[in-house]
Amino acid sequence: MPKRKPATTSGAPSKVEPSADKSAFLHGRPISLRVLGDYLDLSPATISLVLNNAPGVRSIPQETRERVLAAAQKFDYRPSFYARSLRRKQSFSVGVLVPELSDGYSVLVMDGIEEVLMEEGYFYLAASHPRLLMDRSVEGFIAIDTALQHSLPIPVVAVAGHRQVEGVTNIALDHRRAAELAMRHLYQLGHRHIAFMRGQTFSSDSDDRWKCFMAVARELGIEVPPELVVRLELNISSPELGYPVARHLLTQKRPFTALVSFNDIAAIGAIRAFRDQNLRVPEDVSVVGFDDIQGAAYHNPSLTTIRQPLRSMGTTAARLLLQRLRNPKDDPGHIAIVPELIIRESTMPPNPKRVPRHG
Repeated sequence: MPKRKPATTSGAPSKVEPSADKSAFLHGRPISLRVLGDYLDLSPATISLVLNNAPGVRSIPQETRERVLAAAQKFDYRPSFYARSLRRKQSFSVGVLVPELSDGYSVLVMDGIEEVLMEEGYFYLAASHPRLLMDRSVEGFIAIDTALQHSLPIPVVAVAGHRQVEGVTNIALDHRRAAELAMRHLYQLGHRHIAFMRGQTFSSDSDDRWKCFMAVARELGIEVPPELVVRLELNISSPELGYPVARHLLTQKRPFTALVSFNDIAAIGAIRAFRDQNLRVPEDVSVVGFDDIQGAAYHNPSLTTIRQPLRSMGTTAARLLLQRLRNPKDDPGHIAIVPELIIRESTMPPNPKRVPRHG
């Protein structure tokens, strides 16, 4: 039996499709590269190049590549993950550090990460601590809103990363710009008595966002008394997050006409707390959220918020990590993300009845 020749760029590829008899003999047999090679009259090496989208695949004629992909789909052939791992001595898996999987913020970032990793043939494991994943031989980490304290022995890309840690590439929103957008929007509406909701201590965004908002408040001449500052404490991802702290604000007896929330989930909880005290949003209190999660536009009232392109941040993080795995020296260090103000129904000019006469 003559040996098959691998496909090359020279000469015109055959346009003859495999016969019905060949197709019939393949059914019921375990599908391997060698069996697909027999079916297509191609070498297993050629088929492997195409299915793994390997660097040398461009040397294979496009029509041949299409034949291989069509046959793989027809017979539901999938390359062996374990065989590829052993051959290349790679696990083809990465770890994703995330404090809360059901959080609207994290879900959108994870969507972007998953899209890229699936396209590139990588698997991911999610956990809240790196030690849980190091034993699984992951090749790198993507940290979502996780305050990293020290470097790790493998490449790391941090979404919402602010600390300069060796070996960590940070992807972070421009919080200074975000603060300017939110504060100037309220200021232009006429708000001067604004309450603030700080993030939890474990959130990597909390301190930087707070510092930026306070800096912009000073520039605008807006006083921020301690009575109008509350801090989120619960580690949950439901509107209950913002409900108790908003109720606490109302007990301070210090009038305010607007609230800047740490995130959209907490903002929705705050709106419920205000309504339970017979305050209307935005007629009595304007509310600004942060993130622009999927439900923000559908809440009643729809939420004015600062949009983070969360899904895009996830795809950027995954691509950067894979880039660093292929070339460890290729580390951009810091990627700044531009925020956007989304004006909806939860903000309007202040109600004169709630504006303090003094202070």
